[in-house]
Amino acid sequence: CGMSTKDAVSERVRLRRHAERGSYDPEVIEGILDEAYFCHVGFVAEGHPVVLPTVHVRLGDWLYLHGAAANAMFAACAGQTVCVTATILDGLVLARSVYDHSMNFRSVVVFGVAEDVVDAEEKRDALRALVDHVVAGRSLEAKEPSELELKATRVLRVSIDEASAKVRTGPPKDAAANLALGVWAGVVPLRLVAGEPVQDVQVAGDIPLPGYLQPERLASRHRRGESRPADFPG
Repeated sequence: CGMSTKDAVSERVRLRRHAERGSYDPEVIEGILDEAYFCHVGFVAEGHPVVLPTVHVRLGDWLYLHGAAANAMFAACAGQTVCVTATILDGLVLARSVYDHSMNFRSVVVFGVAEDVVDAEEKRDALRALVDHVVAGRSLEAKEPSELELKATRVLRVSIDEASAKVRTGPPKDAAANLALGVWAGVVPLRLVAGEPVQDVQVAGDIPLPGYLQPERLASRHRRGESRPADFPG
């Protein structure tokens, strides 16, 4: 992602409100995209704004998205500029004053043209990566798409050259006049936690739980947020 300096930032992604929380550092942007399980894609279809959630994966400087080839709204993305957002919620920030309540979060906004992925091998690579983005190692075991299933799936890619991150960390920011109020204030940390896997009743034979679904392996995915940037002001 070629946005390591502020001079390279486009006006579409330049942060204005709470600019101190912004980052154009590729490592910050990529880290958030890699940790978030899904994103929202905003585009215009038949003159109307549409926002759809979908699974994404980052490979290098590209963000890959997928959906059904027959989905008219998703098909409308192809060839047009889209806005892709991903957000990770890290905590509820409870201030003494309602006005100063907030949330700790990490988010990314990407603007770019959604390009159809037509090369079959690139499409398969993207779909494998999408599966592994959700559960690392799953693509090595699960059956790959057939030619018919591949044709029924649309894969788009968006360059992440035009992107920015916004991060809030830390405690409430109450006005000095409110600090003496007799109201509890602080942060309620939030994190995504994987539950115990529930086996499908139609699993053929006595198949043990795969290693990538063992609790410790699953927990490692949900500990990524512990390495979130610590140098951002609240």
